Amino acid sequence: MSAHADDLLQVWAQARTADPLLRQAAALSGAQEAASRESRAALLPQWQVQRSEIRETGGARSNTTTSSLSQPLVDLAALRAWDASRSDASAQAARLVAAEQAARLRVATAYFGLLSAQAQLVTARANEEAFARQVSEADTRFKAGLSAQVEADQSSAYRELARTGTLSAEAALADAREALAQLTGAAPPELQPLGRALAAQALPDATDAWAERALQANPELRALQLDVQASEQRISSARAGHLPTLSLGVDTTRQRGDGVSAFDASRTPTQIALRLTVPLFAGGATAAAADRAGFQRAAAQEQLEAGRRAVLREVRAEHLAVSQGATQLRATQAAVEAAERSLDATRTGLTLGTRSTTDLLLAIQTLASAQNAQTTARHRHVLALLALHLAAGSLGDSELAAVNSLLETR
Repeated sequence: MSAHADDLLQVWAQARTADPLLRQAAALSGAQEAASRESRAALLPQWQVQRSEIRETGGARSNTTTSSLSQPLVDLAALRAWDASRSDASAQAARLVAAEQAARLRVATAYFGLLSAQAQLVTARANEEAFARQVSEADTRFKAGLSAQVEADQSSAYRELARTGTLSAEAALADAREALAQLTGAAPPELQPLGRALAAQALPDATDAWAERALQANPELRALQLDVQASEQRISSARAGHLPTLSLGVDTTRQRGDGVSAFDASRTPTQIALRLTVPLFAGGATAAAADRAGFQRAAAQEQLEAGRRAVLREVRAEHLAVSQGATQLRATQAAVEAAERSLDATRTGLTLGTRSTTDLLLAIQTLASAQNAQTTARHRHVLALLALHLAAGSLGDSELAAVNSLLETR
């Protein structure tokens, strides 16, 4: 089944419903929300009905039905455990937001990765064809006695090396197609490339402003902060294991049958009781649980600090990459133009005898390298902008649409 998308937004629309990692994050968020409701159940009424049948050897039969209804009134351990589960649910919801933003960047990376692979294959094939023409020309000059055999051999060596480059580019293209299909679940279509006159994208704020925004809005950092909060609540829950609990109970018992007296069969006794439970000694389990929760909080705090440093590093790196985009775009464009002029001049010089075959072969190779560098710089520039928004926690559909507007329309 072939995909019908041909631009970035259409590919993202497919991946949004087909990406397994994004669906996994949604399932984990739903599971944690259900776990929060499960934890709350310990604070709500509990009702059990039990029935037992007794048959004696003489044939007499009787049954007993017991109804037990209880409602916790004071249970700080269960209350703090519910607080922790709610924090866990909020953390998982934040991770779902982070997963959706990361999926946008993965789609864009795969999209432009496929475009880069296509462009590099075109360059590799053109490079190979140029070397093949040079081999033919070198053979003709050698047979005419105008050059030595070494020029033909050197041209053949460059052609064969170019052939290996073409094979590598074909393999890279096949892998890039699979990378995009892995996200969308369908074979990738023909994609719209970036416009030829790509302008450098401006940044409205300095690095520090983006860093501050990331610390406030990055959903992965928010999830780590909630992990720390949940671990602190688990410490309170563990320590509350030393405290008394109070509950209200209503128990009803009904007996019927041959072995039951008429007096007991005619009544249904009901007991209403307040139950106070005071823990005295649990073999050290309560203290051990509090210690374990303390270590888990320390681990969560260190993970939060590690995540904070990683986000700041990513913000600074991608901000620098976007800021340097204009320079890189100009430099690679100038390199391609200079390489083209150099190749033309070298061909002319070879005809006039002022340049050698080696000079021509190197000029062909230089042009191919400059073209690949230009393609990489163009795609890296827009991806760096999306990566910066991801680190800042602001990579939404509007940011993806802004990049989509830079594509050529067909």
